[in-house]
Amino acid sequence: MTRLERYPRITSSAICKVFAWGAALALLALSFSARASNDVLTYRYHLNRDGLNANETILSPTNVSASTFGKLFTRPVDGFIYAQPLYLSNLEIPGQGFHNVVYVATQNNTVYAFDADRGGTNSTPLWVRTFNETGVTSVPISDFRLADGPATQLGITGTPVIDRESGTLYLVAKIKDVRSGTAQYSNRLYALDVATGEPKFGSPLVIDGSYPGTGTSNNGAGRVFFHPFYDFNRAGLLLLDGVVYVGFAAPGDQGPYHGWFFGYDAHTLKLVRTFNSTPNGRQGGIWMAGCAPAVDEEGYIYLATGNGTFSADKSGGDYGDSIIKLQPTADGFNVSDYF
Repeated sequence: MTRLERYPRITSSAICKVFAWGAALALLALSFSARASNDVLTYRYHLNRDGLNANETILSPTNVSASTFGKLFTRPVDGFIYAQPLYLSNLEIPGQGFHNVVYVATQNNTVYAFDADRGGTNSTPLWVRTFNETGVTSVPISDFRLADGPATQLGITGTPVIDRESGTLYLVAKIKDVRSGTAQYSNRLYALDVATGEPKFGSPLVIDGSYPGTGTSNNGAGRVFFHPFYDFNRAGLLLLDGVVYVGFAAPGDQGPYHGWFFGYDAHTLKLVRTFNSTPNGRQGGIWMAGCAPAVDEEGYIYLATGNGTFSADKSGGDYGDSIIKLQPTADGFNVSDYF
């Protein structure tokens, strides 16, 4: 069974910073206070993805030692953890008071909210939300004729993102539905209440879309289409200026597929803009090794694409194997630069 592990605090004010490795999660004591400024709301703390906790005032090489730093307790979860866990301080949970909360999403399409401080026998999550039911599950990787070591499922893989102001956690789950007798696949955007796990804003939204182009999966009339089976969210989610962005690639290079980048209104979940990295070619997935898109001080978004068609140097629109600088516009994106 996959386990959630917690390591000790150096002081009574410290809380845990988290990272995922393989099939296990270690929670490290990196001294968070109860201030919201130290919340971990997105992949690697900040939109520039530098991973820096600039507010650290307690930990140092002199007080992190073998005598004070070690595992405190373990929490079981129902699947492998590929997404970075997130953290909210001083959150009121209905009927349970205020807690510092760690959010953990698994490949079995389950989200856990754990008290980040309590050890001992208190192993009960503050809340749990699963998207599985009879006939509805995460997607077995064997459906793609793949094997990924001990991992057997594709569920919630990209790191979620939290909007503290609205109290919402956003994530994408990959779904297999066999209730009709024929397998139906989808990628669903969920908005969950951070205090209860209840769905918000009419979620889930089934992700779908198209883009002008003549590449793989085109309809013969100048548009390429999102593929609900092959297209797969690995990159972390981005929340920027009231829009939730989600990037897609494909599992194990199985296809046909493209690199897709969708932006959804954070409160209505309406699709507001779309980008395709290889509209006249193929592949160019936005995997980013699980990293979320980065944003600079001027609001430009940076993506990295994988192997795929490249024609940008000849005034084409394909950006395989590239770093892309995107400028959001009213109804889409401008490619401001690329490498």
